[in-house]
Amino acid sequence: MKIYIDGKFCEKEDAKVSVFDHGVLYGDGIFEGIRAYNGRIFRLEDHLQRLDESARAILLKLPLPIKDIEKAIIETVRLNNLKDAYIRLVVTRGIGDLGLDMRKCKGGATLFIIADKIELYPEEFYEKGLTLVTSTIRQKGLDQVTPGVKSLNYLANILARAEATAAGAQEAILLNATGHVSECSGDNIFYIKDGRIFTPPTSAGILVGVTRNVVMELSHEKLGIKVIERNFPRYDLYGADEVFLTGTGAEVIAGVKIDGRVIGKGACGPITKQLIKHFREYANSTGTPVYETAKAK
Repeated sequence: MKIYIDGKFCEKEDAKVSVFDHGVLYGDGIFEGIRAYNGRIFRLEDHLQRLDESARAILLKLPLPIKDIEKAIIETVRLNNLKDAYIRLVVTRGIGDLGLDMRKCKGGATLFIIADKIELYPEEFYEKGLTLVTSTIRQKGLDQVTPGVKSLNYLANILARAEATAAGAQEAILLNATGHVSECSGDNIFYIKDGRIFTPPTSAGILVGVTRNVVMELSHEKLGIKVIERNFPRYDLYGADEVFLTGTGAEVIAGVKIDGRVIGKGACGPITKQLIKHFREYANSTGTPVYETAKAK
Protein backbone atom coordinates (compact mmCIF):
# COMPACT_ATOMS: atom_id res chain seq x y z
CA MET A 1 0.00 0.00 0.00
CA LYS A 2 1.30 3.43 -0.99
CA ILE A 3 0.29 6.33 1.24
CA TYR A 4 0.72 9.99 0.34
CA ILE A 5 2.18 12.27 3.02
CA ASP A 6 3.17 15.87 2.28
CA GLY A 7 4.17 15.37 -1.32
CA LYS A 8 5.77 11.93 -1.00
CA PHE A 9 4.55 8.34 -1.25
CA CYS A 10 5.62 5.81 1.36
CA GLU A 11 4.79 2.29 2.43
CA LYS A 12 2.08 1.72 5.04
CA GLU A 13 4.56 0.81 7.78
CA ASP A 14 6.54 4.01 7.12
CA ALA A 15 3.51 6.32 7.11
CA LYS A 16 3.91 8.41 10.26
CA VAL A 17 3.05 11.84 11.60
CA SER A 18 4.69 13.62 14.54
CA VAL A 19 3.35 13.21 18.08
CA PHE A 20 3.43 17.02 18.16
CA ASP A 21 1.02 17.26 15.24
CA HIS A 22 -2.06 19.23 16.33
CA GLY A 23 -4.26 16.66 14.63
CA VAL A 24 -2.92 14.06 17.07
CA LEU A 25 -2.82 16.31 20.13
CA TYR A 26 -6.13 18.13 19.72
CA GLY A 27 -8.07 16.73 16.78
CA ASP A 28 -7.16 19.98 15.06
CA GLY A 29 -7.82 19.22 11.42
CA ILE A 30 -10.32 18.14 8.82
CA PHE A 31 -10.95 15.13 6.61
CA GLU A 32 -12.98 13.73 3.74
CA GLY A 33 -14.07 10.18 3.04
CA ILE A 34 -14.31 9.65 -0.71
CA ARG A 35 -15.24 6.66 -2.86
CA ALA A 36 -14.00 5.40 -6.20
CA TYR A 37 -16.15 3.16 -8.35
CA ASN A 38 -15.06 1.35 -11.47
CA GLY A 39 -11.87 3.39 -11.79
CA ARG A 40 -13.58 6.75 -11.32
CA ILE A 41 -13.60 8.93 -8.19
CA PHE A 42 -17.14 9.78 -7.14
CA ARG A 43 -18.05 13.46 -6.83
CA LEU A 44 -14.46 14.48 -6.19
CA GLU A 45 -15.11 18.17 -6.81
CA ASP A 46 -17.91 18.18 -4.23
CA HIS A 47 -15.68 16.58 -1.62
CA LEU A 48 -12.86 19.03 -2.28
CA GLN A 49 -15.24 21.97 -2.11
CA ARG A 50 -16.42 20.78 1.29
CA LEU A 51 -12.81 20.30 2.38
CA ASP A 52 -12.03 23.88 1.37
CA GLU A 53 -15.08 25.19 3.22
CA SER A 54 -14.15 23.23 6.36
CA ALA A 55 -10.58 24.57 6.18
CA ARG A 56 -11.80 28.17 5.91
CA ALA A 57 -14.16 27.66 8.84
CA ILE A 58 -11.36 26.59 11.20
CA LEU A 59 -8.74 29.07 9.90
CA LEU A 60 -6.67 26.28 8.37
CA LYS A 61 -4.59 27.07 5.30
CA LEU A 62 -4.48 24.11 2.96
CA PRO A 63 -0.90 23.13 2.08
CA LEU A 64 -1.68 22.83 -1.64
CA PRO A 65 -4.12 24.36 -4.11
CA ILE A 66 -7.28 22.31 -4.55
CA LYS A 67 -6.24 21.22 -8.06
CA ASP A 68 -2.97 19.81 -6.71
CA ILE A 69 -4.80 17.96 -3.94
CA GLU A 70 -7.05 16.48 -6.62
CA LYS A 71 -4.01 15.27 -8.56
CA ALA A 72 -2.52 13.74 -5.41
CA ILE A 73 -5.76 11.83 -4.73
CA ILE A 74 -5.88 10.46 -8.27
CA GLU A 75 -2.24 9.43 -8.12
CA THR A 76 -2.73 7.69 -4.75
CA VAL A 77 -5.56 5.57 -6.16
CA ARG A 78 -3.58 4.84 -9.32
CA LEU A 79 -0.40 3.78 -7.49
CA ASN A 80 -2.44 1.37 -5.38
CA ASN A 81 -3.95 -0.10 -8.54
CA LEU A 82 -7.49 0.27 -7.21
CA LYS A 83 -10.70 0.57 -9.20
CA ASP A 84 -13.12 0.42 -6.29
CA ALA A 85 -11.74 2.18 -3.25
CA TYR A 86 -12.37 4.19 -0.13
CA ILE A 87 -10.13 7.24 0.06
CA ARG A 88 -9.36 9.05 3.30
CA LEU A 89 -8.03 12.59 2.84
CA VAL A 90 -6.76 14.24 6.03
CA VAL A 91 -5.39 17.73 6.64
CA THR A 92 -4.08 18.63 10.09
CA ARG A 93 -2.83 21.93 11.49
CA GLY A 94 0.65 20.46 11.43
CA ILE A 95 3.46 20.25 13.96
CA GLY A 96 3.30 22.66 16.89
CA ASP A 97 3.98 22.48 20.61
CA LEU A 98 1.92 21.28 23.57
CA GLY A 99 -0.10 24.50 23.69
CA LEU A 100 -3.28 25.50 21.88
CA ASP A 101 -1.85 28.42 19.94
CA MET A 102 -2.17 27.58 16.24
CA ARG A 103 0.51 30.15 15.42
CA LYS A 104 3.05 27.71 16.88
CA CYS A 105 2.39 25.31 13.98
CA LYS A 106 5.02 27.08 11.92
CA GLY A 107 5.69 24.35 9.37
CA GLY A 108 2.23 24.51 7.84
CA ALA A 109 -0.46 21.90 7.50
CA THR A 110 0.12 18.17 7.17
CA LEU A 111 -1.75 16.39 4.36
CA PHE A 112 -2.03 12.65 3.91
CA ILE A 113 -4.11 10.39 1.69
CA ILE A 114 -4.96 6.71 2.17
CA ALA A 115 -6.67 4.61 -0.51
CA ASP A 116 -7.94 1.16 0.42
CA LYS A 117 -10.94 -1.13 0.04
CA ILE A 118 -13.99 -0.85 2.28
CA GLU A 119 -17.15 -2.81 2.99
CA LEU A 120 -19.01 -1.00 5.73
CA TYR A 121 -21.97 -3.38 5.70
CA PRO A 122 -22.28 -6.87 4.16
CA GLU A 123 -24.53 -7.01 1.09
CA GLU A 124 -27.25 -8.84 3.05
CA PHE A 125 -27.88 -5.68 5.10
CA TYR A 126 -28.95 -3.83 1.95
CA GLU A 127 -31.85 -6.26 1.70
CA LYS A 128 -32.77 -6.78 5.33
CA GLY A 129 -31.80 -3.29 6.61
CA LEU A 130 -30.22 -1.92 9.77
CA THR A 131 -31.31 -1.66 13.38
CA LEU A 132 -30.98 1.83 14.87
CA VAL A 133 -31.21 3.32 18.35
CA THR A 134 -31.48 6.90 19.54
CA SER A 135 -28.27 7.99 21.25
CA THR A 136 -28.17 9.76 24.59
CA ILE A 137 -25.54 12.05 23.06
CA ARG A 138 -26.91 15.27 21.58
CA GLN A 139 -25.67 16.81 18.37
CA LYS A 140 -23.47 19.88 18.71
CA GLY A 141 -25.37 23.14 18.39
CA LEU A 142 -24.91 25.58 15.53
CA ASP A 143 -23.45 28.04 18.04
CA GLN A 144 -20.58 25.59 18.62
CA VAL A 145 -18.16 24.11 16.08
CA THR A 146 -20.87 23.27 13.58
CA PRO A 147 -21.28 19.65 12.42
CA GLY A 148 -21.00 21.16 8.94
CA VAL A 149 -17.24 21.21 9.51
CA LYS A 150 -15.91 17.70 8.93
CA SER A 151 -13.31 17.93 11.67
CA LEU A 152 -11.02 15.25 13.08
CA ASN A 153 -12.85 15.41 16.41
CA TYR A 154 -15.37 12.57 16.02
CA LEU A 155 -15.54 11.56 19.67
CA ALA A 156 -19.29 12.20 19.99
CA ASN A 157 -19.92 10.13 16.87
CA ILE A 158 -17.72 7.32 18.15
CA LEU A 159 -19.47 7.24 21.53
CA ALA A 160 -22.89 7.30 19.86
CA ARG A 161 -21.88 4.35 17.67
CA ALA A 162 -20.64 2.55 20.81
CA GLU A 163 -24.10 2.96 22.34
CA ALA A 164 -25.61 1.41 19.21
CA THR A 165 -23.20 -1.51 19.35
CA ALA A 166 -23.97 -2.10 23.03
CA ALA A 167 -27.68 -2.19 22.15
CA GLY A 168 -27.15 -4.69 19.34
CA ALA A 169 -27.80 -2.05 16.67
CA GLN A 170 -25.72 -0.95 13.69
CA GLU A 171 -26.29 2.83 13.85
CA ALA A 172 -27.24 5.57 16.31
CA ILE A 173 -29.51 8.56 15.75
CA LEU A 174 -28.43 11.88 17.22
CA LEU A 175 -31.03 14.46 18.29
CA ASN A 176 -30.18 18.15 18.50
CA ALA A 177 -30.73 20.50 21.43
CA THR A 178 -34.40 21.02 20.49
CA GLY A 179 -35.09 17.28 20.35
CA HIS A 180 -35.32 17.14 16.57
CA VAL A 181 -33.61 14.41 14.57
CA SER A 182 -30.23 15.59 13.29
CA GLU A 183 -28.28 12.74 11.72
CA CYS A 184 -26.75 9.39 12.56
CA SER A 185 -23.27 8.79 13.93
CA GLY A 186 -21.87 8.34 10.42
CA ASP A 187 -24.78 8.92 8.04
CA ASN A 188 -27.56 11.29 7.05
CA ILE A 189 -31.11 10.06 7.62
CA PHE A 190 -34.34 10.17 5.58
CA TYR A 191 -37.85 8.83 6.07
CA ILE A 192 -40.70 8.12 3.66
CA LYS A 193 -44.38 8.62 4.47
CA ASP A 194 -47.26 8.35 1.99
CA GLY A 195 -44.88 8.57 -0.97
CA ARG A 196 -43.11 11.69 0.30
CA ILE A 197 -39.47 11.78 1.42
CA PHE A 198 -38.28 13.89 4.36
CA THR A 199 -34.83 14.69 5.74
CA PRO A 200 -33.49 17.13 8.37
CA PRO A 201 -32.37 20.55 7.08
CA THR A 202 -28.91 22.01 7.63
CA SER A 203 -30.36 24.04 10.53
CA ALA A 204 -30.92 20.74 12.39
CA GLY A 205 -27.15 20.47 12.79
CA ILE A 206 -26.04 18.07 10.09
CA LEU A 207 -23.04 17.46 7.92
CA VAL A 208 -24.32 18.11 4.41
CA GLY A 209 -23.39 14.76 2.94
CA VAL A 210 -22.24 14.37 -0.64
CA THR A 211 -24.22 11.12 -0.92
CA ARG A 212 -27.21 12.88 0.68
CA ASN A 213 -27.17 15.51 -2.05
CA VAL A 214 -26.85 12.91 -4.82
CA VAL A 215 -29.78 10.89 -3.45
CA MET A 216 -31.92 14.04 -3.28
CA GLU A 217 -31.08 14.71 -6.94
CA LEU A 218 -31.81 11.12 -7.98
CA SER A 219 -35.09 11.08 -6.05
CA HIS A 220 -36.28 14.08 -8.04
CA GLU A 221 -34.87 13.05 -11.42
CA LYS A 222 -35.58 9.30 -11.37
CA LEU A 223 -38.61 8.96 -9.09
CA GLY A 224 -40.25 12.35 -9.51
CA ILE A 225 -40.17 12.90 -5.74
CA LYS A 226 -38.74 16.15 -4.38
CA VAL A 227 -37.22 15.60 -0.95
CA ILE A 228 -38.68 17.84 1.76
CA GLU A 229 -36.18 19.28 4.25
CA ARG A 230 -37.81 19.98 7.59
CA ASN A 231 -37.32 19.51 11.32
CA PHE A 232 -39.03 16.49 12.84
CA PRO A 233 -38.96 14.48 16.10
CA ARG A 234 -37.90 10.83 16.24
CA TYR A 235 -41.55 9.83 16.62
CA ASP A 236 -42.05 10.64 12.92
CA LEU A 237 -39.50 7.93 12.18
CA TYR A 238 -41.44 5.38 14.22
CA GLY A 239 -44.54 5.87 12.05
CA ALA A 240 -42.69 6.04 8.73
CA ASP A 241 -43.33 3.69 5.84
CA GLU A 242 -39.59 3.50 5.18
CA VAL A 243 -36.39 4.90 6.68
CA PHE A 244 -33.04 4.99 4.95
CA LEU A 245 -29.55 6.32 5.58
CA THR A 246 -26.98 7.78 3.20
CA GLY A 247 -23.22 8.14 3.50
CA THR A 248 -19.98 7.63 1.61
CA GLY A 249 -19.34 4.30 3.30
CA ALA A 250 -22.93 3.10 3.65
CA GLU A 251 -24.12 4.50 0.29
CA VAL A 252 -27.94 4.06 0.58
CA ILE A 253 -29.25 1.57 3.14
CA ALA A 254 -32.55 0.99 4.91
CA GLY A 255 -33.25 1.38 8.61
CA VAL A 256 -35.88 -1.21 9.54
CA LYS A 257 -35.99 -1.08 13.33
CA ILE A 258 -35.61 1.98 15.57
CA ASP A 259 -35.66 1.93 19.37
CA GLY A 260 -37.45 -1.42 19.29
CA ARG A 261 -40.09 -0.28 16.78
CA VAL A 262 -40.35 -2.08 13.46
CA ILE A 263 -40.41 0.38 10.56
CA GLY A 264 -42.87 -0.38 7.77
CA LYS A 265 -42.75 -4.08 6.95
CA GLY A 266 -39.40 -4.56 8.69
CA ALA A 267 -37.32 -4.84 5.51
CA CYS A 268 -35.91 -2.61 2.83
CA GLY A 269 -38.93 -0.88 1.28
CA PRO A 270 -39.76 -0.35 -2.43
CA ILE A 271 -38.71 3.30 -2.71
CA THR A 272 -35.47 2.68 -0.84
CA LYS A 273 -34.75 -0.25 -3.16
CA GLN A 274 -35.23 2.00 -6.17
CA LEU A 275 -32.88 4.61 -4.71
CA ILE A 276 -30.22 1.97 -4.00
CA LYS A 277 -30.47 0.80 -7.60
CA HIS A 278 -30.33 4.29 -9.10
CA PHE A 279 -27.47 5.33 -6.82
CA ARG A 280 -25.35 2.31 -7.72
CA GLU A 281 -25.96 2.82 -11.42
CA TYR A 282 -25.03 6.47 -11.14
CA ALA A 283 -21.96 5.88 -8.94
CA ASN A 284 -20.57 3.26 -11.33
CA SER A 285 -20.99 5.40 -14.43
CA THR A 286 -19.76 8.86 -13.37
CA GLY A 287 -16.80 10.47 -11.66
CA THR A 288 -13.26 11.70 -12.16
CA PRO A 289 -11.29 9.10 -14.17
CA VAL A 290 -8.15 7.70 -12.55
CA TYR A 291 -6.46 5.66 -15.24
CA GLU A 292 -7.62 7.62 -18.28
CA THR A 293 -6.02 10.69 -16.68
CA ALA A 294 -2.72 8.86 -16.36
CA LYS A 295 -2.85 7.77 -20.02
CA ALA A 296 -3.56 11.32 -21.15
CA LYS A 297 -0.28 12.46 -19.61
